[in-house]
Amino acid sequence: MLAYYNLFIYICNVNQLFSMPQRNQWTHDELVLTLALYFQLPFGRLNRSTPEVYELGQLLGRGENSAALRLVNFAACDPYIINSGRHGMASGSKVCQPVWDEYVNDKERLYLEAAQIRARLERKTIEESLNISNADFNGHERETVIKQRVDQSAFRNMILNNYNSTCAITGINEPKLLITSHIIPWSERTDTRLNPENGICLSALYDKAFDQGLITIRPDDFTIMISDSLKDRLSHDVYREHFGKVENKKIILPEEHIPNPDFLLYHVENLFVR
Repeated sequence: MLAYYNLFIYICNVNQLFSMPQRNQWTHDELVLTLALYFQLPFGRLNRSTPEVYELGQLLGRGENSAALRLVNFAACDPYIINSGRHGMASGSKVCQPVWDEYVNDKERLYLEAAQIRARLERKTIEESLNISNADFNGHERETVIKQRVDQSAFRNMILNNYNSTCAITGINEPKLLITSHIIPWSERTDTRLNPENGICLSALYDKAFDQGLITIRPDDFTIMISDSLKDRLSHDVYREHFGKVENKKIILPEEHIPNPDFLLYHVENLFVR
């Protein structure tokens, strides 16, 4: 009788063990946060020494090694990486593939949900998490402000990381002096807003000139063109110091996602002041 009783207790314990949530099983929310970070980092920084990876590991309570492993699992789902001849870590990618398929064509939803998940983990409101001031807005206006802040923050992180926080024209590498410029403006096409190939990292002067169409970048060789209009308006010394020395110079290309030639051609044909 005692043997049967011990067997019964053993079976109950085993059933209880398998019914308990396993710590190594990643939740959908955890995978969403990880995928959102994946899209904001170049392939070469998907490792535990990257500050954003360390921070994610701490936020999830899993550690930087576990976070880095999941990031390279997502790389195994990414056709961009695969087609470049590189490989992520395929073991474990089956867990990531459904989340990849769910969000790869809907980055706005991905980043918004990731921001909401992060706020919950931080025990903050989403406004507090995004450092949005307590402005008097609600309803649709509140949603618009939050979504815009989320998208702009994700795009800035993505472009800064791809360009290693360096101005593509001057080489200035102080993030506080850098702006992540859209090639096709934010307001003109929604489908390119979060495309990393639609971004260039520039210091403030050149961002303004690019935004106003006073400079552009040739789509065939990534060299800088200066508007004749700008040449005519500036004194010789000012032009030579700030623009003459960069004319026909090739920009510093990013680690990943070089500027799309079609997007650059759009800028040349529609925004550049001749």
